[in-house]
Amino acid sequence: MSFGPLIVQSDNTVLLETYHPQAGAAREALAVFAELERAPEHIHTYRITRLGLWNARAAGHDAEEILDTLNSYAKFPIPEAVKNSICDTVARYGKLEIVRDAEGALLIRSDRPDILREVVTDKKIAPLLLRERNESTYEVSDWARGELKQQLLKRGWPAADHAGYTPGDPHAVALVENDWQLRDYQRAAVSAFTRGGSGVVVLPCGAGKTLVGAGAIAEVSAKTLILVTNTVSARQWREELLRRTDLTPDDIGEYSGEVKEIKPVTIATYQILTAKRGGNYAHLSLLSVENWGLIIYDEVHLLPAPVFKLTAELQARRRLGLTATLVREDGREGDVFSLIGPKRFDVPWHELTAAGFIAPATCFEVRIDLDADTRMQYAAAEDRERYRIASTARQKIDIAREILAHHDGEQSLIIGQYIDQLEQIAEALDVPLITGQTPTSDREELFAAFRAGRVQTLVVSKVANFSIDLPEASVAIQISGSYGSRQEEAQRLGRILRPKSDGKQAHFYTLVTRDTVDQDFAQNRQRFLAEQGYAYELLTVQDLAAKYSADS
Repeated sequence: MSFGPLIVQSDNTVLLETYHPQAGAAREALAVFAELERAPEHIHTYRITRLGLWNARAAGHDAEEILDTLNSYAKFPIPEAVKNSICDTVARYGKLEIVRDAEGALLIRSDRPDILREVVTDKKIAPLLLRERNESTYEVSDWARGELKQQLLKRGWPAADHAGYTPGDPHAVALVENDWQLRDYQRAAVSAFTRGGSGVVVLPCGAGKTLVGAGAIAEVSAKTLILVTNTVSARQWREELLRRTDLTPDDIGEYSGEVKEIKPVTIATYQILTAKRGGNYAHLSLLSVENWGLIIYDEVHLLPAPVFKLTAELQARRRLGLTATLVREDGREGDVFSLIGPKRFDVPWHELTAAGFIAPATCFEVRIDLDADTRMQYAAAEDRERYRIASTARQKIDIAREILAHHDGEQSLIIGQYIDQLEQIAEALDVPLITGQTPTSDREELFAAFRAGRVQTLVVSKVANFSIDLPEASVAIQISGSYGSRQEEAQRLGRILRPKSDGKQAHFYTLVTRDTVDQDFAQNRQRFLAEQGYAYELLTVQDLAAKYSADS
C-alpha cells in the first residue's frame, strides 16, 4: 500500500489530497469511473457511482483495472465493502443482452435465467415483451427497444445492445485530407464509435468533435441527420463538412427556423425540433420521416426531453453523441447512457493540452465586495432575487474593464446570464453585444469580424456557450452564470481553448461577489473543471491590481 493521495471510504466516496505529488495522476485515473462532488481547496471528494462504473465498463475498463487504480493511489486499504460493490456493479453490465435472431426478431437473453426472471416480471418491463421462448430468452416488441433499455438501467441491469442497426439509405462520403489529417485521438474516437455502433464521444471544447462527426459520417456513408444547438452552429457544421469531406452544397440541408431543407446530410436545430404548433411538436417527425443511417447529437448533454422521447423509438439507427461533459443538470445522464449509448471514448483535457491540441489555461476567481447599499438590498431580498442582485453587481463592470486593459490586444469575450447586465457592460465598454435576440445574420457577421481581428472584444449571452468556433479568443471574463451549472462552466472555458497561432496561454476569469450565493454557486460550477485538473486562483480586487502591477 502506497502513501498516496487517496482515501477510499466505506460510503463509496474517495478523498483526494490536492497538494500530494501524485494528485494529478490520481485525478486523471479517477475521472474514468468517479464523479467529483465537492472541490474545496485542499481536499476534493469523489463518488463512485453505478453509472460511472458502467460507463467505464462500456469503454473497456474492468473491475480489476478500477481496483488497481484505487490500490495504486490509496493511503489506506480499500474497505472490503467497496471492493465488493465495485465488482458486483461492474459485473452487472452486459448480464442481459439484446439481440436479433436469424429471422430478425428482437430478443432479450441471458445466461443467468434468475436475473432474466427478475426483470421480466417487473410491471414496467412485462408489457414490453411478446412471449417467452425459453428460460433464457424472451421476445421483445420491436418498438420497445429503447424503453426496455431505460427500464433495465433503472433496475440496475444495464443491457448490452447487440441487436444491430439499419443501414439507412446509402450516401457515400469520404474525408478529403489534403492539408489536414484526423489526429490520432480523433481517429481512435471514430473507431471506438464504429465498433460500438452507438454511444458518446467526450472531448474538450476545441479538440475537434466536429471532425470526429465527419469521420463517423464517412465511416457510415448513409443519410445522416445532425442535431445542433442553434442556427450558427448548424452553419459552422456545414462549412466544416464542405471543407473536410467530398460533400457538395447540394448534399447538405439546413432545417431551422429560417430554412427547411431535407437532403442526404441534414443539419437541424434542437429549437426547431422542440417548437410547438397547436400544442404539438410540429417538426419532431423529422427524426423518423427519413431512412437515416446515422443521427449525430451535438452537445448531447443539452438534448431536450422531447428529443429523448422519440430517440427511444429510434434504437435501430446508429447514434453518436458529442460532448465536452456527460454532466446534465437535469440528472438525465442515465437516459443518455441507455438511449444514445454509453461513453465510447474520452481523453483527459490535460493530455491534449500537453500535446498542444488545446491551449493551456489559467483560471482566476476574482472576489468582489458589494457596496453598502447593495449589501443592504441583498440582505432584505427574497432568496430567488439574491442571486440576481449578487451576480449583477455594478462593480463587475470596472473589474472587467481593468482585465481588458491588462490583456489589451488579445481577443476577449465577456460572458453573462442577465441581458440587462450585458447591455450595461456593452454600453459602458463600447463593445458589441450578441444575445438570443440578435439576428443570425448579425451574429455571423460579428463572429466573423471577431475571428478576423476587426473586433477585439465581444459581450455574449449564453448563446455563445455552445459550438461557436472562435479560434483566437484567449481571454474570457464570466460576469454571471446559470446558477451552479457545471456544464456551462466547461462550455465557457471551452470557448478559449483552441490552440493559438502564437502559442499564447488562455485566461479565464470568473467575477464573483464575496459572501453571497454568487460565491456558493461559483464553487459548484467549478467542480467539473477541477475534475479535469484546472485550479482556480482566488484573488481579491486588491490582489488582482497587485498582480497586474507586478506583471507590468
